[in-house]
Amino acid sequence: MTVAGFIADQRTEHGVPHTIACRALGVSESWFYKWRRRPAEPTGREVRRAELAERIRHFFAASGNTYGSPRITLDLWAEGWQVSENTVAKIMAELGLQGRKPPRRRRSLTRQGKRKAAHDLVHRRFDAVAPNVLWVGDMTESTPARASSTWPP
Repeated sequence: MTVAGFIADQRTEHGVPHTIACRALGVSESWFYKWRRRPAEPTGREVRRAELAERIRHFFAASGNTYGSPRITLDLWAEGWQVSENTVAKIMAELGLQGRKPPRRRRSLTRQGKRKAAHDLVHRRFDAVAPNVLWVGDMTESTPARASSTWPP
């Protein structure tokens, strides 16, 4: 039994007014009266949305569970559906369908074949034997790092 059915039964079986039952269950009276006026059969919008959800499931399964909302929207447009990409994305989220994300591109500051990497003057040893002997800098520095120097130069 639904909440609205329970509220309606309280009036007929126990004489509890709708206002008190709605307040006790934490729902608004307007919601209850809207539910009571609702037709028994689904509306045209609900029928269209169910058909749309079925077509979205079909295209998603046909793609091997890889297509996202942009591509499925294109397939729906090809079939003659008038639907936005946001609507398709919302329905896919409700159905728990998620397309495969494209692989992330690896970015490197020194691209292969474009520029030589700077010389490793420290030979990957970053432990200095004494203070003020080994100076290194990060890759954002405009001047190259010094392997072994004393301050001031």
